[in-house]
Amino acid sequence: QVQLVESGGGLVQAGDSLRLSCAASGITFTNYAMGWFRQAPGKERAFVGGINWSGSHTYLVDSVKGRFAISRDNAKNTVYLQMNNLNTEDTAVYYCAGGQGPYGASRSFYSWGQGTQVTVFS
Repeated sequence: QVQLVESGGGLVQAGDSLRLSCAASGITFTNYAMGWFRQAPGKERAFVGGINWSGSHTYLVDSVKGRFAISRDNAKNTVYLQMNNLNTEDTAVYYCAGGQGPYGASRSFYSWGQGTQVTVFS
């Protein structure tokens, strides 16, 4: 049974940084691309980006490119989302997800964590 557990969210000021972690269990981690999504209040869940099985390739949507980075540690079955220069529009519940399709496509992901709240105040 796939289990994804996010951590690292919190309340931060605009301009600050956070690193989210997502620990996976119940899967062969290297068989999966991993992705990050977020859901802001009153909005649908949106794709943030993905990383391929080895960590050699990543994709980020334009709104976070240059500020966010995705990485993974396959020895720890963990994927990370480093978020820098946060702004109030980044406030959302952040979810990690696993899938076996292309890492740059939101449709590839089908196993979800429970989410972690990130709140950015100005």
